[in-house]
Amino acid sequence: MLKSEQLNEAEISLYLTDKQESELYTLLYDHKEAFASGKEPLGAIVGHEADIILNIERPYTPLLRRPSYPASPKSRKALEIYIKELLDLVVIRKVGHNEEVEITTPVIVAWQNGKS
Repeated sequence: MLKSEQLNEAEISLYLTDKQESELYTLLYDHKEAFASGKEPLGAIVGHEADIILNIERPYTPLLRRPSYPASPKSRKALEIYIKELLDLVVIRKVGHNEEVEITTPVIVAWQNGKS
């Protein structure tokens, strides 16, 4: 059975047979390039380009115009950790105080079993 450090952290269903689990680990290992890692962060794909057309026409949909609301200290801490991780993976970037940004993405913390 092929396992790497990243696969050891994966949550694999307990309902798989030994053969199914082995096949799953092999499949994930064979396609490990499709997943982000410390060496290969998200957003750092080389040799492939994609055109993404964003609709930023006014008026914005109501979901994009909602006012912000305060987060609990527990949620704020979880958000800080997650945002740092996304910054490190170059999925998001900080916006300068003088940059004009018309649309931002809301963040919602979903707690499950005490974890965000």
